[in-house]
Amino acid sequence: MTAVLPEGLRLRRAHPQDLDDVMWLEHASFPTDAWSASQMSGELHSPHGHYVVIETTSEGTAPTVVGYAGLSSLPGNPVADVQTIAVAADQRGKGLGRVLFTELLDEARRRGVHEVFLEVRADNPVAQAMYSAFGFEQIAVRPRYYQPDGVDAWVMRAELPALPTTTGVGPIGQEALDDRG
Repeated sequence: MTAVLPEGLRLRRAHPQDLDDVMWLEHASFPTDAWSASQMSGELHSPHGHYVVIETTSEGTAPTVVGYAGLSSLPGNPVADVQTIAVAADQRGKGLGRVLFTELLDEARRRGVHEVFLEVRADNPVAQAMYSAFGFEQIAVRPRYYQPDGVDAWVMRAELPALPTTTGVGPIGQEALDDRG
């Protein structure tokens, strides 16, 4: 599934210096159950994680993070977990979630992962539909998983086919993912 970013936005690898921007978006997106800064910092520093951000690229203004997503997988493990994904409210409906999710799945394939798991709120049909469109199926429910709201989590799973050997990198190109600045 191909995902394309609208003009004026770029996808790049996240780095620890993105913590404040990511946390602002985390709290705006998940006001009742946001991760703590310490949890997110641990994710951004983890050697097992792959976090990406989408930021604005308007000339004359500082870049603004408008989306982020993260994947976790241990070396040599054929299983990965989507940790989180969020898009700023004013940017939703533009396909940014698909761009982020595509990059996570491509990274999972690059790591040799064959199976990906995630949790999604039972009251989030938009995210559920996107994950289903990528071939994810609901396999379980975790009652009252999201606190303090007491909302159930759907556990979803998909098997990943290998990346074609001719592409080798995700939709944004390895050079953009290697950008640390």
